Amino acid sequence: MRIANLTPAKVSGMSSPPRVLGMLALLTLLLGSGYAQSSTAGEYQIKAAFLYNFAKFVEWPASSFHDQAAPFQICVMGRDPFGEGLLNITREKTVNGRKLEVDTVADLEHARTCHILFIASSVKMPVEQIIEGLRGASVLTVGDTKGFAEQGGMINFVLQDERVQFDVSRAAVEQAGLKISSKLLSVAKVVIR
Repeated sequence: MRIANLTPAKVSGMSSPPRVLGMLALLTLLLGSGYAQSSTAGEYQIKAAFLYNFAKFVEWPASSFHDQAAPFQICVMGRDPFGEGLLNITREKTVNGRKLEVDTVADLEHARTCHILFIASSVKMPVEQIIEGLRGASVLTVGDTKGFAEQGGMINFVLQDERVQFDVSRAAVEQAGLKISSKLLSVAKVVIR
């Protein structure tokens, strides 16, 4: 059964906010309708699409960019579980007129330059230590380890009935000086205050 085609060619034409909202709504509908995913490639394709959409539905302070031409950075800390998926979804895309870049980071100093930081389960450093090291930086932290949001992370991917969903820690988002769209909050599985 073919549900959606998220190839770069299909996603690349989706630059306007209504189209992005449509993509997020489609993903939510698919994930909420019992669509089963494999626990590897398909799961991380969906997570990559969510990361791209998080960039559209979260507002960063102007001070988190060096200048008007600075790119929007999506980073992965640890072993990259996305393969080419995240690169393919973000290739030649922009967020609020800023070019999207994907990077891997190995240390907290580099992580502080990211706008979205996906903390892979392969990272050996405790989540609390990473969050503390990012204090004062406007970095949206995303993970998929159990209890990530309860440990200070902002968005935690969770699998429920083989579907990718996410929890949001609203307090952690606000503490970083970020503003999260009510539309994004409305599709979260759990919003932690």
